[in-house]
Amino acid sequence: MEFIEAAVSAYASFMWGLPLVILLVGGGVFFMLHSRLRHLRYFRHSFDLLRGKFDADSASAGGDITHYAALATALAGTMGLGNITGVAVALTVGGPGAIFWMWVTALVGISTKFYTATLAILFRGTDDAGRLQGGPMYIIREGLGRRWLPLAWLFAVAGMVGTLPVFQVNQLVQIIRDTVAIPNGLTAADAHFNFDLTLGIVLAVVVFSVAAGNVKRVSAVAGRMVPAMVLFYFVVTAILLLSHIDQVPAMLWLIVSDAFSGQAVSGGVIGTVILIGVQRGAFSNEAGIGTESLAHGAAKTNEPVREGLVAMVGPVADTLIVCTCTALTLLVTGVWERSAQGVSMAAAAYEQVFPGFGAYLLLIMVLVLSMTTVMTYWYYGSKCMGFLFGTAREKYYMWAYMGLIVAGSVVSLDVVINLLDGAYATMAIPTMISTLLLAPKVKAAAKDYFARLDADG
Repeated sequence: MEFIEAAVSAYASFMWGLPLVILLVGGGVFFMLHSRLRHLRYFRHSFDLLRGKFDADSASAGGDITHYAALATALAGTMGLGNITGVAVALTVGGPGAIFWMWVTALVGISTKFYTATLAILFRGTDDAGRLQGGPMYIIREGLGRRWLPLAWLFAVAGMVGTLPVFQVNQLVQIIRDTVAIPNGLTAADAHFNFDLTLGIVLAVVVFSVAAGNVKRVSAVAGRMVPAMVLFYFVVTAILLLSHIDQVPAMLWLIVSDAFSGQAVSGGVIGTVILIGVQRGAFSNEAGIGTESLAHGAAKTNEPVREGLVAMVGPVADTLIVCTCTALTLLVTGVWERSAQGVSMAAAAYEQVFPGFGAYLLLIMVLVLSMTTVMTYWYYGSKCMGFLFGTAREKYYMWAYMGLIVAGSVVSLDVVINLLDGAYATMAIPTMISTLLLAPKVKAAAKDYFARLDADG
């Protein structure tokens, strides 16, 4: 058993190591050079699309959800514990300079998401029930041909495993237990199985009630809850930062200066700073992982480039804005230099500014964002299941998923969590390979669309 645990841990560490960093960041740099950054000139058009200005043009198009709903679904999958715990980990292991390299990863990820989301519409395919579907497995099958199907199968298998809810639910239950249940005497610190199990069942019922309505219901919930929680997060964070406004410029400079010195890391290893920052940035915005293609591939449009323009808003909102707010919160309050780790570090920061209820404010945000992540992960995994075994068997994934939500609430299995992390990273291999091979198709589609857009004024 120890051998298996060590092997799985080594697998996860390797997959989230230098090779993946090179693939994701190097690929993103290639997309930036390949596109000559032309898509960045149309950011305003992206927000016009999100406002529904061009929805009438897609009334008869394939797909199930609007541009806005597709982005909300994608953000629901990325915004959650990663935006809090991930930033805390980056600061603890890589120091403030790691945040700078998270920014770099996000900037690179803008171009990656433009390419992957454009391909998600450009090469949609039908499942065995005749429904139009998007995602890396369909991009590979329709864009590269059936001889590349093993690459599509690799993504689907990794997607089914990597998007399982064990980690998210385990951490969410722990946060609720430590923040609410134990302090209020609802359970004991050394005997909390019944509480965890009950909470796990409740969470499974909530997820089932939403997920049973497929992507339309998931996107509808995400479209309401994610923006509301992000706005709530901004308001609370703004109040916190205003109370330490004199320290904000110094902390921003610390992020930039430490990125090239690594003084905050033991031994001043600059390579560690860069690696940790890039790793957490990739984990935060998921550019190139492939999940974004699953979400954006469901958009109701016949213009592939439009969905690419919508998708590139994701890394800006997720990493450049939300993660930066989290980082500044941890830095100005000084909690990043204490022994607390992960979400406990963030809770300490909020309690410092909002004594007595700061941890509850954080809990509300984490609860909502984590639940939308779990709902979105179900959609991703079910699409992978349908591709591999047929849509009629997607229902079995649903029941397995609900069972794992309950299981994730009461057990903490490091080997399972490492397996999920490794599988999630594995998704990037077929996603990035197919995107790199099909990049000329994106460039041609973008050239055509931008020419028509400019001609129309």
